Amino acid sequence: MDTKAAIIALLSVWGVGTAGCLPTMAQEPVLEDEEDTSNPLLNKVWVLQGENGGPGAMQIFLADGTLVSDSCWETYRLSKWQQISETAISWEEDGMTINADISALSADELVLSLKLGSEVLEQRFAPAEVPTVCPDIPR
Repeated sequence: MDTKAAIIALLSVWGVGTAGCLPTMAQEPVLEDEEDTSNPLLNKVWVLQGENGGPGAMQIFLADGTLVSDSCWETYRLSKWQQISETAISWEEDGMTINADISALSADELVLSLKLGSEVLEQRFAPAEVPTVCPDIPR
C-alpha cells in the first residue's frame, strides 16, 4: 500500500469528512439582555383571540424592535415597534404609527387598546399553543 492510500484509509477510519453528516443538537438560546427575560411581551408568539382578526392572527414583539405580524391566510409583515413606557407601545403599519396602551400583560395574557383615530379597538391575545397548524382555506 502506498502512502497516499494509507492516509486515505486512516482518515476514513477516523471519520474525517463524515462530520458533516452528523445531526445538529438544539441548544438553548442565549439572551444577551437580561431585560428581555423580564418583559413577558417579548419574544413570544401572541395569538389574537375572538373574531377581531383572521384565523391564526398573531404578533411577535422581538427584543430587537421588530414586530412580526402574521395570520394563517395572509402574508407576514415585519414592522418596527417600540415600547414607549411600561403601559404603551407603538409600531409602524402602512406608513402610519399605531399607538396602543397595554391594558393587561402577563405570561398568559396580553390586552392592547389600539388608538385608531377617535376609535379605540381592544385586542386580546394569548400565547400560541405548540404545535399549531393553520386550518385549510375554505373553497
